[in-house]
Amino acid sequence: MSIPVIEVCPGTLTEGFSSYSPACLDSLFNGKKVSHVLPFASPQTSEDFTEQLIEHRKRISLSGVQEKLSLRLENDQLRLTALDESGQYVLKPIPHDVKKAAQVPANEHLTMQIARQVYGLDTAENALIFFADGTPAYLTKRFDVQPDGGKRAKEDGATLAGHSREAQGENFKYDGSYETLGLLMQRFVATWQAECEKYFALVVFNFLCSNGDAHLKNFSLLETASGDYVLSPAYDLLNTRLHVNDADFALAQGLFADEFKSASYRNRLHPSQEDFVEFGRRIGVSERRMDELLAPFLANQPLVESLVQRSFLDAPSRRGYLMAYRMRRNYLNG
Repeated sequence: MSIPVIEVCPGTLTEGFSSYSPACLDSLFNGKKVSHVLPFASPQTSEDFTEQLIEHRKRISLSGVQEKLSLRLENDQLRLTALDESGQYVLKPIPHDVKKAAQVPANEHLTMQIARQVYGLDTAENALIFFADGTPAYLTKRFDVQPDGGKRAKEDGATLAGHSREAQGENFKYDGSYETLGLLMQRFVATWQAECEKYFALVVFNFLCSNGDAHLKNFSLLETASGDYVLSPAYDLLNTRLHVNDADFALAQGLFADEFKSASYRNRLHPSQEDFVEFGRRIGVSERRMDELLAPFLANQPLVESLVQRSFLDAPSRRGYLMAYRMRRNYLNG
């Protein structure tokens, strides 16, 4: 595979750029002129790893199904972290054993950009990047690492719920409901009204963009400079329908801790606006704010289609992405 010809910023998807735009360089790399091509080959395609990369994969890769590599920015070049270093960036290569695996990095990048640019969600800084052999990967900047190298405390939803592999088994992060997680935020967050509104919008977005893997560990609270906790920037957002035939919701109980479903939900087997209104009410979103929060997700958003068409997905995946998006918006509108 060769490096693709770049006509849009691989970060913001803005047209007219052959590499990262100044806006992307500022937000992702503190203004340093970093290349969109990494100085090493993809783990999937390289037959001759350097000793450093082999050791890095053994010791530094994060847990999970998808391999993740830890990177640091040195001058204007990204490099793999050494054993005694903390990473500033997470690199996610093409995963194994998934349908349309080669489209996963572009899918996650696109979905994160839609979340921020269209719906105004706070997201981790991210971009698409390419290995030296042209293979794409998803790059995201760690929001729990401070400029001085210190770390901000972060607690994910599984920890808040007291769920662990040892206690609940392999599916521990899928147990529960989004309602229960929202109520836990009321217990642990001083400014829970504002943070529950952000959480509500993120849950609606995950449904709209077919993210069927929004499990407990994909929601986190992040410590602020004053020692309080707020909802962290969103991360791990992607349209899973392009890769697996999954359910509307990752959590076993779905939206609610009980068996509530609107008449529309029972008839069409998918939630509608009425269900999300009830969900918002249960986690403390005021009725005064509900319509305002839901309105962007119910409305037609031309920028979604524009971003999809400018994305690095192949043509069939772009069509599939838009088809799923339109279907989910129809469900929301009842």
